[in-house]
Amino acid sequence: MAIRKSSNGRPQIAQVKPVAAIAGGELTIQGKGFAKTDRPRVTIGDVAAPVLIGSDSLVIVRVPEGASAGELVVASGNQSSEAWACDIGFSIADSLHPVANPAIDSFGNIYSTFSGSRGQKVQVAIFKIDLNYNMKPFINEMMNATGLAFDRQGLLYGLAFDSDGSLYVGDRQGTIFKISPNRQIFVFATLEPSIAAYHFAFGPDNYLYVTGPTTSSFDCVYRISSSGEVEVFYRGLGRPQGMAFDEEGRLYVAASLGGRKGVVRINANRQAELFLSGPGIVGLAFTPSRSLVLATTNALYRADVGIRGRPLF
Repeated sequence: MAIRKSSNGRPQIAQVKPVAAIAGGELTIQGKGFAKTDRPRVTIGDVAAPVLIGSDSLVIVRVPEGASAGELVVASGNQSSEAWACDIGFSIADSLHPVANPAIDSFGNIYSTFSGSRGQKVQVAIFKIDLNYNMKPFINEMMNATGLAFDRQGLLYGLAFDSDGSLYVGDRQGTIFKISPNRQIFVFATLEPSIAAYHFAFGPDNYLYVTGPTTSSFDCVYRISSSGEVEVFYRGLGRPQGMAFDEEGRLYVAASLGGRKGVVRINANRQAELFLSGPGIVGLAFTPSRSLVLATTNALYRADVGIRGRPLF
């Protein structure tokens, strides 16, 4: 861990984790000289960030409302560190109620739900957010809209499609159904019951990856072969929900890891790390412009992470 060179006793930042965050998330800053004269002070852009833990070599801060992608600076006394670039997501829509991934069409328009409570028929079930972040009603009077996915023709469905065009849907009792292009319905696989149904994503290995958050704090990401065989891909997440793959085959899951909430990234070797910090994240999707759209329980955020998502077909 190389510390950035500095002079005159300035605080020196060595590392900031995770690499991205949204408002309410936490960033851990490592280095030295953070508390030589008094308690460290941290700004992200021009906004002060509340310090949760502060010592000479470690500072943990909460990302404040209004912070945007920019320069993070640690100050102590009249000395300030060099700026550290960080990816801070910004709000693009609110007054929503997503419970799973948003969907993004080939132009970059975003679709998200207002799911409502169980059994509630809301006035607007799905909203469309255009490239200028204008939000307009898209589908009205649908009960408990949840998962969203586009097919090859650009029609919007839920929950996930495979490369052959079959649709996969889960219930809360442990059953995942497969619906073929000619609308035949099969029982594809069976998992343990889930309090939040199931979140799906197809991986580069053509396995269906599934999360179904339960009351456990040590939940799994499952993967299911084309023949319906179920195995545990990763165990140890808190309330894993929406998922997406990047073009390198890494899996991103809305979950908590070691008690830290946000988006967890799991590589092909099944090693997990907190990629983005933030509260209440239930889903995510990559845009054509290499950004990450995050759905919380009441809003959408965009983080310009510079990562391309895996093509869906």
